[in-house]
Amino acid sequence: MQATKLNKITIEEYIAIERENDTRYEYHNGEIFAMAGGSVLHNDISGNVFYETTAKLRAKNSSCRPFNNDVKIQIQGERRFVYPDMSVICGEPKTSEYYKDALTNPIVIAEVLSDSTANYDRGDKFFLYRKIETLKQYILIEQEKPQIEIYTRNEGDLWHIKRVSGLENSLTLTSLDIEIPLKDIYRNVDFAVSQ
Repeated sequence: MQATKLNKITIEEYIAIERENDTRYEYHNGEIFAMAGGSVLHNDISGNVFYETTAKLRAKNSSCRPFNNDVKIQIQGERRFVYPDMSVICGEPKTSEYYKDALTNPIVIAEVLSDSTANYDRGDKFFLYRKIETLKQYILIEQEKPQIEIYTRNEGDLWHIKRVSGLENSLTLTSLDIEIPLKDIYRNVDFAVSQ
């Protein structure tokens, strides 16, 4: 997704702009960035990971629940609001002091990488996500090949990184105690066409 930057505004103005325009914007300390729509491939993958996560959590009667990319996250202690492709909250959702529809306590965040966002998702956005005290796992999903990077928080701010490749393998979300086969995450994806 490409972003269009707008000028310095308050959080209240940001919330009003989103409501009036029915458009998603990320907010970073007074600057907002209009989020462009994703591709069909991006939508298939993010929809699959959301569906599969929901199904696995329901099957084990978990109190955790996933949210799609329509739900924003506020970074704790920051004047920043972002839209991950998927987030998972366990227990009672906690909301922003500024905006009741922005969550602050995700356990898992997933992003589907694209050419225009991969560096941001791996760099600055991950740095912001690491400020979320409840975050235990950060998932980066490739579009062009069946490959997923799993960042798992250990003690403090130490993160373990694991890469899973190949449709025969599974994404293990230890923080949720579930496994999702990559073949299900990449259902309907034709890698020959997507390259």
